Formats: sequence, C-alpha cells, structure tokens
Amino acid sequence: MFSIVILTLNEEKALPDCLASTKFSNDVVVLDSGSTDRTIDIARQAGARVLTRQFDTFAGQRNYAQQGIEFRNPWVFHLDADERLTPAVVSECSSLTTRMDLDGFRLAPQMIFKGRWIRHCTDYPAYQARFVRAPAFRFIQVGHGQREDQQMRMENLKSSYLHDLSIYGTDSWIEKHRRYAKGEAQALVQDRGTPFLGNLFSADPITRRRAVKRLSFELPFRPALRFLYQYGLRGGFLDGPQGLEYCRLLARYESFIAREIKLIQGSE
Repeated sequence: MFSIVILTLNEEKALPDCLASTKFSNDVVVLDSGSTDRTIDIARQAGARVLTRQFDTFAGQRNYAQQGIEFRNPWVFHLDADERLTPAVVSECSSLTTRMDLDGFRLAPQMIFKGRWIRHCTDYPAYQARFVRAPAFRFIQVGHGQREDQQMRMENLKSSYLHDLSIYGTDSWIEKHRRYAKGEAQALVQDRGTPFLGNLFSADPITRRRAVKRLSFELPFRPALRFLYQYGLRGGFLDGPQGLEYCRLLARYESFIAREIKLIQGSE
C-alpha cells in the first residue's frame, strides 16, 4: 500500500476521475491552493484528507507535502488533478514499497489530448519523479515544473500514468502556458553560461533530453523550430489531427518564452 497526494486549485472538473483512480489507497491527501469552487467538497466526499497551502512553486508544494504531511505509508505517489493512475502503475508501485535502497522512481506519463494519446509529439517516454519515499525525498524547481534533487537515488518504472492535457480546453491551456513561460524564461536566463554541450552525448536519456532542451533555447526562430522538431523529427504527424494541433500550441508556447526572455533582458 502507498499514499497519494494530489495538488489542486479549482479542479472540480478534473478531480473526480483522478480520485476514482486512487480508491485502492488507504491514504489520499489533497493539498489545495485556495480553491473557490467545489474542489474541497469533492475531495472530502471521496474520503480524502484536505490540507491547504498557498501555492509558491510546484517543488515547494511537493516538498511541503513530503515534510509537512504525516502520511500513513512510507511511499507516496504525487499526482496533479488532471492525472490518473492506471492499474499497471498501481500494481508496479505496490510491488516496490519495501525498497529501501532508492529514494524514488520516475514514470513516463501518457499525454492525452482531445481523447487521443499523442505519444510522438510529447516525446514519450519523458520521465518524471512521482513515486517517492517520505519524508526524505526532495524536489527542485526547474522552469515551471520540478524534478528530483540530484542527490536522490532513482530508477525508472515501466508503467505510465495518464495526463489529460485538454480537459479544460485550449484557451485554458494557452493561459496556463503564458504563466509557465515566465518560469521557463527566468530559468533560462539564470542558467546561461552553465556548460551543457557535453550532456548531449550522455548515455542517460534523461540527461540527454534535458541538454537538448537547453540547447534549443540558444537557437533562433524557436517557435518554428519547435514545431518542425515535434511534428516532423519526433513524428507528431503520426498523432493525427490532435498531434498537429498540439504541435502548433507548443510553437505558441515557445513564442511566449521568447517574449518573456526579452522582457527580462530589457529590465536588466
């Protein structure tokens, strides 16, 4: 058995399916950031414990959960409200709860866009640290998201959880990524000057992927290049009309980041 923590903010539409995928657990905690809709009521009706903390960063929320919440189990799965566990994930994670030689495991989410798994244009498998031991595990903030502290001992799992990218519609996705672009731009500006080219040839696919992402920020015409990379080189065209639409959205996201970088550099 393992515990689950779900981060929420006005997630009344997404939360029911997320909670339904966690019914097996004896310890589900919703860490809310001040919802004004029915999110908290839905969580409590499903039997989840509810705590509230003002949002600062994703790493901040997850580290607060790790250190500030008394979970009933030593292993914790971190979810967002638009994500769901699968039976395969539950089975694989349940078989690993006696492991003490590792601090956590990474999993690759299957990104769902308008009802279809868009495998190619989301760079599957793109691993994220989600199944971790409490309270020792530490996240660090990177751009708008988070990853494990480099000192954490990690392995990758075979199974994947689900992440619905379009549950709130395209307009919501765009507004969310306008906010995310600020974090990505700040991280890029702060990281400039840090060596990374050697990592492009790393044997570790995660290290290699992060180096490619870092390199992309040094190139001109990033929105167009991002579209060509995701739709052409990564095979986004194989994901049907959903893949085409999503690759166009990724190109817009790159334009948001470029705009934020200019604003930051202009204020220096």
